[in-house]
Amino acid sequence: MTRTVDVVVIGAGVAGLSTALGLAATRDVLLLSAGDGSTPWAQGGVAAAYGDDDPLDHARDTDIAGAGFCDPRNVRALVEEGPQRLAELIAQGARFDRDDDGSLSRTLEGGHGRCRVVHAGGDATGAEVHRALRSALRLTGVQTMDGRTVGLVKSDSGRIVGVLVESGPETIRIDARAVVLATGGVGNAYLASTNPPSVRGDGIALALRAGASVVDMEFVQFHPTALFTGETGGQLPLVTEAVRGEGAVLRDLHGRRIMAGRHPRADLAPRDVVAREVEAAMRRDGSDHVWLDATSIAPAVLRRRFPTVLASCARIGVDLLSEQIPVAPAEHFLCGGVRTDRNGATDVPGLYAVGEVAATGVHGANRLASNSLLEGLVFGRRVATALTLDLPAPDHGHSDELVLEPDPEPQRIRAILTKYAGIRRDGAGLNAAAGELEPLGAGPLATVARSIVAAATARQDSRGCHWRSDHPHSDERWDEHIVVRLDEDGRPTTRPRDLLTC
Repeated sequence: MTRTVDVVVIGAGVAGLSTALGLAATRDVLLLSAGDGSTPWAQGGVAAAYGDDDPLDHARDTDIAGAGFCDPRNVRALVEEGPQRLAELIAQGARFDRDDDGSLSRTLEGGHGRCRVVHAGGDATGAEVHRALRSALRLTGVQTMDGRTVGLVKSDSGRIVGVLVESGPETIRIDARAVVLATGGVGNAYLASTNPPSVRGDGIALALRAGASVVDMEFVQFHPTALFTGETGGQLPLVTEAVRGEGAVLRDLHGRRIMAGRHPRADLAPRDVVAREVEAAMRRDGSDHVWLDATSIAPAVLRRRFPTVLASCARIGVDLLSEQIPVAPAEHFLCGGVRTDRNGATDVPGLYAVGEVAATGVHGANRLASNSLLEGLVFGRRVATALTLDLPAPDHGHSDELVLEPDPEPQRIRAILTKYAGIRRDGAGLNAAAGELEPLGAGPLATVARSIVAAATARQDSRGCHWRSDHPHSDERWDEHIVVRLDEDGRPTTRPRDLLTC
C-alpha cells in the first residue's frame, strides 16, 4: 500500500505539531505519531522575554548555560521570535497561569537571570501546550496516522522521497516531496530517563541511515532532580527545577547544602553543574539519591504551583508539604542531534529535522531550562515557512528503502550507555563501551549509543553536560563541534567541524 502527500512530519510533540500547523494552509501534510513524545511531560514552562525583559538578556543566559558553544544567529532567532510564537499559541487557546492583574505569571528557573518562564496548570505546561496545538490542528484538516516510522525512502539522486510506517499489521509506504523528523531525543537509550518509552532515538538513527550528519551527540543533558522511586530504570517522574526557583534546596544525606559555594547561583545554577554536584554527593555518600528540601515553601504555594510533583510524591508515600523529596539525576535532553541549517534542512536533500532531534546550535553544550518548548514553537514555524516557500519538486526516479533493523538486546545497550556515557565519563570507559556495543547489531538504539560514545571519545575536554574525569577542564583546542556519520559498514566515524561556518 502506498500513499502520496506533499510533506510527511514524523512526530506529534510541540515541534511536529507546530510544523504541521504552519504548513496546513498551503501543503498536503501527513502527521505520523508513535506516541505523544516528551511534550506532555514537560513541567517547567516556556521561556520568553516578555514586557520589560530584553531578548538579549535571554540570549546571554542561553549562551552561558550552553558553555559558550551556542550558535548566536539561531539563539537570536529563538529569543526574538519566541514571544510572537508564544502569543500565537495563546491566541490558539493555550491557557497559561496568570497573576491577579491578568498578566502572565512568570517564574525563575536554573540558569536564568530573571523570571521569564511562563507556565500552565502550575507545573503541567507541556500538557497544556500539547492540548492547545492538537486542538488547533484538528481544525485544519491535516491528516494524521498512528504508527512507528521504520525506514526512509531515498531516490537515486540522493533525495529523501518517502517513509515506511508500521501501522498495525501493515508496513505502509508514503511518498512525499519532503520528510520532517520531529521525533524527539534519545531518552530511552539510557536505563533511567524522564522521557516516555517512545523516545528512543529513532529519528537520529533514520537520519544516519540516510547519510545525514549528526553533531554534538556527546552533549546529553541529565536532569538533576528526577524523583527517586526505587526503580532502577524506565521513565522517572520529573521534579521541575521551578521548585528550586521557588526556594527549594538540595541536601546530601547528612543534611548539608549540596550547591552552597559551588556556583554563584547555587541551586539555580545551570543543569550540568547541578547534576554533576548531585552525582558527586551520591558517590561520596555511597547513596542512590539526595534530598530536595522544599519545606521552606508555603504549602499554599506548593499546592498551587506544583500539583503534578505533589501527586508524583504522594504515589511513593512522600508528602511534599512537610517532607524532603528523594531525587537523583536521570537522562533528560539531547542538546545535539541531526545537523540542520536555520530552516531545518539537513545535508540530505528532502530531509528536514526540528525540535530535540535537530542540532540548530541553540542549546550549545547544555540546554537552558524551558528553552525546549520554545525551540519547538520557533523552529517548527521556520521549517514550515521554508517548505511553504520552496518545496522540493517530486522525484519519480528509482528509489531504495532504508529500513531500520531491530535491536536484539535493547536493555543491554541501555546498561552499557548508562555505565560508561552518563554524567561522568573517561577514555577507558568509553573504549570499553565501544567494544561492548560492537556485537549488538545495527538497530536504532545501538546506532544512537555508538554515536554518543564515538562523539564523547573524540571530545577530549569537558564542557557543558559532557564531563570527562580524564580531561576535566575545558580546552580551547576543542572549540570545534564533533560531527558523526556512518561509514559503509554502518559504523560511526567522527570529524571536527566548526558548525558556525557551515
